[in-house]
Amino acid sequence: MYQKILVALENSRADQSLLPHVTELARTLGSQLLLVHVADGWGARNFSQLKLAESEEMKADRAYLETVTTQLRAQGLTVEAQLALGDPPQEILKTAASQNCDLIAMTSHGHRLIGDIIYGSTINEVRHKTTIPVLLVKAEKK
Repeated sequence: MYQKILVALENSRADQSLLPHVTELARTLGSQLLLVHVADGWGARNFSQLKLAESEEMKADRAYLETVTTQLRAQGLTVEAQLALGDPPQEILKTAASQNCDLIAMTSHGHRLIGDIIYGSTINEVRHKTTIPVLLVKAEKK
């Protein structure tokens, strides 16, 4: 059913809510996981145009992806990782389409109107602009 699952990681504690769901799904269905983190700071958004060096934040994000990839591969899963740069919703949508993903998995933080205005809503844009099914897992609050 789902051969390739894009897993949108935040490089935050919220990922710990999402990963158990997608790893179990991948195990059950024999799916490949594509871990994607979108670096969206000023350096990331202007990286190509200004031919910038990779920022410390981008290096940390890449290291995080490598760590999670290694952990999941050790569990016997087929995993690839990609660090995207720019606007998170656009990069998630572009990557899901170009990599032929048939499910997008993300965490939800439960913001309401004001929270969405202040923090933005990657989920809103992704779910409205994709034809690919979206799995939302509510991030645990600790």
